[in-house]
Amino acid sequence: MARLSVNVDHIATIRQARRTKEPDPVTAASLAEIGGADAITIHLREDRRHIQDRDAIILRKTIKTKLNLEMAATQEMLKIALELKPDMVTLVPEKRQELTTEGGLDVRTHKDHLKKFLGTLKEAGIRVNLFIDPEPEQIKASHKIDTNGIEIHTGKYCDAKDEIMKDKELERIYNTALLASKLGMAVHAGHGLDYYNVKKVTEIKEIEEFAVGFSIIARSVFVGIERAVREMKELMK
Repeated sequence: MARLSVNVDHIATIRQARRTKEPDPVTAASLAEIGGADAITIHLREDRRHIQDRDAIILRKTIKTKLNLEMAATQEMLKIALELKPDMVTLVPEKRQELTTEGGLDVRTHKDHLKKFLGTLKEAGIRVNLFIDPEPEQIKASHKIDTNGIEIHTGKYCDAKDEIMKDKELERIYNTALLASKLGMAVHAGHGLDYYNVKKVTEIKEIEEFAVGFSIIARSVFVGIERAVREMKELMK
């Protein structure tokens, strides 16, 4: 069974809407772990629109599973990651005006910068994943710069309007996962996954871990975080 990493960013989104102290993503992470989360994911953005530095520091000290820090490949974030020492860093593209991450890294174009950047993280004992679109060229480029693994952007599959498009995107994800696995990289996947579309993706045995955030947090409004996580885990079996 694949692992589930629960992203708690949107608990912080609610808190930041009022600039208050609650709800606390640290508490949410603890409840997610009780519900069966195998890891906790947070995205520390340049504009700090949701997760704050304080959250990252406390989570590093309190979570019982593993901490995955999503971040852009900037010098500010590199300094933070080297001080925080998360279990893993997932490098993602970031635009200030976007609502959520819109696509994967262009590893082919930025391979020199990314190779040096992830090399520094790996030297510090931090595993590194690259968030990429399901394209063979990006997989090959990621392998050449010696990343530990990749996270496949599943957004186009999740947003597909009909079964033909869903099947096409699912095949792209499968082929990407297969190639990455053959090249010896860890294979993760995420973005847009929910209680309705996750099942088919979990049938791809090469994918070791799924990152799910918004749908779990949205469901937790009605059933609580522990139950929302347990229900997602059950779908992944």
